[in-house]
Amino acid sequence: MKVTIIGSGNVAEAFARALATSPHEVVQVYARNGQRGQVVAQIAGSQWCSNKEELKASELYIVCVSDRAIAEVTAALPIPEGAIVAHTAGCGTLEDLPKTARRAIIYPFQTFTAGRIVNFRELFIFTEGQDEQTLDIVTSFARTLSDNVAKADALLRSKIHLTGVFASNFVNNIYATATEVLADAGLGFEVIAPLIAQTAAKAIESRNPSEVQTGPAVRGDIATMERHRELLADKKLLRTIYDKLSENIWRIKETSKR
Repeated sequence: MKVTIIGSGNVAEAFARALATSPHEVVQVYARNGQRGQVVAQIAGSQWCSNKEELKASELYIVCVSDRAIAEVTAALPIPEGAIVAHTAGCGTLEDLPKTARRAIIYPFQTFTAGRIVNFRELFIFTEGQDEQTLDIVTSFARTLSDNVAKADALLRSKIHLTGVFASNFVNNIYATATEVLADAGLGFEVIAPLIAQTAAKAIESRNPSEVQTGPAVRGDIATMERHRELLADKKLLRTIYDKLSENIWRIKETSKR
């Protein structure tokens, strides 16, 4: 397919890398940020433009902008008749896209960072279309990029996106919090890096992280937990987080017995 990438952020860059080695042609990268737009276009083996009047016709427009900007950006695009416009937001809906276009969603379930290469073939892509024909087209397109493609409506995608917040965003914040605690002890992140790698590996291999849960909370080791809480006496928020996460670890343990 002839594809245009709209945007120049992390998701746009990831799609550019995936499309560069696919059978598709990236006609253009349309982005307001010239510096980033040119970088993404170079990765895709294409050209950058910032003026909608310079947009060439494509069959598929992949909209990689922030959720709140989808409607504004796509409303101003000169979309050829019959072309598909697909955004990539997990919590977005088809209603965010102009009704004058064939609307679809291509949601890659992964965390993306500029300059970091992600294997698209391994990640999951979830698709939705305004009708069966559009859905079939974007699903077939997604399968040229990934081995894991599934159809998902707005409600299912929102739930999947929520799991990503827990498994990625919140977990990474916990890493950052642990790094702060280490700093208080005069230690660096390198102390917990091997622990993080081992914990993630066990969770992935088990396919059920609750089965490999360790620590004082799952053991019901109240004495150790009290010592930890004393260390957090002057950090009210961290103490609350510690208590709530410990409570949740115990809840999951007890629920798994039923």
